[in-house]
Amino acid sequence: MSFTTGQAFLLTRHQKDIRHRHHRSAAPLTGRRVSPPQKPKANTELVYWGWTQQGPARFVVENEAPLFFVEHTHASEAKKILDTLKLKYQAQPIQHQTFQNQTVALFYFYTLDEMYRGQQAIQHRHIETFEHDLRLQDKYLIERSIRGAAEFIGIPTQKPGYIEYRNVRFKPANMHPDFSVLSLDIECSMEGDLYSVGLYGHDGSMNDAPIINTPTIDAPIIDTSVTKRTMTRTVIMIGEAQSAVGSTDPDMVWVKDEYQLLLALEHHVQRLDPDVIIGWNVINFDFKLLLERAKKQQLSLRLGRGLTLAHWRDSRTETNQGFVTLPGRVVIDGIDALRTATYHFESFSLEYVAQAMLNRGKKTDQVDQRAEQITHDFHHDKLKLARYNLEDCKLVWDIFEHTQLLDFLILRSQLTGLELDKVGGSVAAFTNLYLPKLHRAGYIAPNLPPDGGLASPGGYVMNSKPGFYKNVLVLDFKSLYPSIIRTFKIDPMGLVEGLKHPESAIPGFKGAFFSRDKHFLPDIITELWQQRDQAKHDKDAPRSQAIKIIMNSFYGVLGSGGCRFYDTRLASSITMRGHQIMQQTAAWIEQQSFFGKPCQVIYGDTDSTFVLLDEQLSSEQCQQVGQQLANFINAAWKEKLIQDHQLECFLEIEFETHFERFLMPTIRGSEAGSKKRYAGLTRVDGQPKMVFKGLEAVRTDWTELAREFQNTLYQTIFNDTDPTTYIQTTVASTLNGELDHKLVYRKRLRRPLREYVKNIPPHVRAAKIADEKNKALGKPLQYQHKGWINYVMTLVGPEPVDYLTSEPDYQLYIEKQLKPIADAILPFIGMDFDSLVDNQMSLF
Repeated sequence: MSFTTGQAFLLTRHQKDIRHRHHRSAAPLTGRRVSPPQKPKANTELVYWGWTQQGPARFVVENEAPLFFVEHTHASEAKKILDTLKLKYQAQPIQHQTFQNQTVALFYFYTLDEMYRGQQAIQHRHIETFEHDLRLQDKYLIERSIRGAAEFIGIPTQKPGYIEYRNVRFKPANMHPDFSVLSLDIECSMEGDLYSVGLYGHDGSMNDAPIINTPTIDAPIIDTSVTKRTMTRTVIMIGEAQSAVGSTDPDMVWVKDEYQLLLALEHHVQRLDPDVIIGWNVINFDFKLLLERAKKQQLSLRLGRGLTLAHWRDSRTETNQGFVTLPGRVVIDGIDALRTATYHFESFSLEYVAQAMLNRGKKTDQVDQRAEQITHDFHHDKLKLARYNLEDCKLVWDIFEHTQLLDFLILRSQLTGLELDKVGGSVAAFTNLYLPKLHRAGYIAPNLPPDGGLASPGGYVMNSKPGFYKNVLVLDFKSLYPSIIRTFKIDPMGLVEGLKHPESAIPGFKGAFFSRDKHFLPDIITELWQQRDQAKHDKDAPRSQAIKIIMNSFYGVLGSGGCRFYDTRLASSITMRGHQIMQQTAAWIEQQSFFGKPCQVIYGDTDSTFVLLDEQLSSEQCQQVGQQLANFINAAWKEKLIQDHQLECFLEIEFETHFERFLMPTIRGSEAGSKKRYAGLTRVDGQPKMVFKGLEAVRTDWTELAREFQNTLYQTIFNDTDPTTYIQTTVASTLNGELDHKLVYRKRLRRPLREYVKNIPPHVRAAKIADEKNKALGKPLQYQHKGWINYVMTLVGPEPVDYLTSEPDYQLYIEKQLKPIADAILPFIGMDFDSLVDNQMSLF
């Protein structure tokens, strides 16, 4: 059959050896340089599944040889080791160098197994191998700069539900897929017995269009951007069939037992044929449990495309995290995706996030006791459980829609080559972008630091000047660390090249010198910067956020011992340059005067400078000063960098905020100013807005009483109103028991309950009491495997909210919750908490 071309967005990737092929005998190692190196025909297959406009496709890349590098001086010894093991390989000297300027030999192998065995044997003899840890399926894409989408050519064969292409070759492409998505959620007993599985999402077909999960090679291209998919809203439930009572009830599939439920799930996933499966903790709970129950039922779940098996792999770390593989489908956990997109919540429970984003939550009256409720409904009201099950699926779906999470992950993949389901991935993203450029420049990548790396200096934090102020400006450097990288040409290869010719290089810190013209990272950041500016112009929030996260991650990558390009000179040349920039900026600002009054810098933090102006200035005058200061600083840096280093300046400071009132508190028990803690009153669109940083109002372990007290107290004082009445009223209401509903602490158990043995904190004591009560009442234990506990501090100690028997310790709440908040601000207006409430306290 003839070759066919097209475009695909890659979903999953795998590598494997093909055992039945015969390879040629290995060529001997010689002193002749080969350019380019001649690869052997390897017994390997790289399998990529992808989305195409004609439907799902399986791409097979054959004969890619696994490889690693060895310093040329060790090549002969390495060859002897491999020959002793009777491994088949080819070794060729090449012109590439290590970062220590040593030339290397390239070792090709015929199988992955032989490469792994050879690498381990060579390293066992204390000979270093390079780039052995790059997975072959990743390396193939990295070397071709393929990120997310690829243009392909291959020989097609129609298979049930997809097209397979063999003899495939890829090159970069740019496309935006329209994935079929399915939200999945399971309900089960506390012991893990399955009750039901909910499925909500695209049903694999389109209105007035061919079914995309049964494509043909010659199928017309479907314009999915204007074609509306139909939706499935299905719950598979164990039990006798019942008739739905409402039009909004899910489509029910009734099965007799767990074995049949798993088979029905397999059938529906194959029929719906999603590209992406989403859920909430869907990997480490739903899929983990599904595969455990399937194993118990002696059933292999064929949930991948082409009826391939689902596979579970435990993490190599002690995090209790794992990985699920469904060939041809991507499983994305909503919690991980939100964290990757830098969302922050007090709790990442589905109920909390849904309420925060969608203003609605789970279909149950008892969210905290839902396990007991689920079991009750399974035995007494299965249709209610089905509605609850489906609503969980829909909540996840709507969160993804609301946040455009999938668009964000697609764009991240297009920018960096990361897989859609990759959690974190900053190091991998950097490697994907940097490695092909490095190879073309004649270098190979270093290995991970054996000791995990040394810590580099952190961001600049100035000693603050505590006080209660009027008219404080905040000036922020725009993306300071990426700007430093661009301006001072900080780059891994640039460091190697700069050290060769320090007399003409740009000086860094800790002995670093950077080449002025041989580097890649500054140009990578410049390209990303331009793309982000365009995304902002186009109001493309997912793209802008994806680029921002990538750019800002590069400093952390270079300072991480988990990155092969780690070098303390790189990270230090960024952070210590940042210190220098912040200190010089503060000095320049304090040399300026406006309206006859000098500026004073009262605090600085990483990339932000806080400037105190004359308190008599109007808001309009403060805005004018802020813009003038930003213009002055930007001009000063451009001039200084040209004079000192003959460098173009990419540093840019912006006037960010005008605080009408601003509090910089002291460290508790000291007269010294605190750091990373402040509060201010500003205006947004003409409306007043309180801003808290590092204070109780933004901490998750403080009660609602404390947060409300701080917000109201600060607003009262910032508006020049006497706070006496409010403070005394709050204390009295607390002592009278009128605010008991606001005294609840909510804290997370970060370890299994049995692991807390010594120095047991209050929330753990409360959890132990709760589960002791649960056990005595024959109820499921709730806190044995981590979780969140709500509790109150009582006169006899911490007690769980569900089993509260004693009176709250009101004195403790006043001393430990209200007093610290008040003491942080009252001394600045000549008042004292104890003096205000002592007489009142004596009445109780």
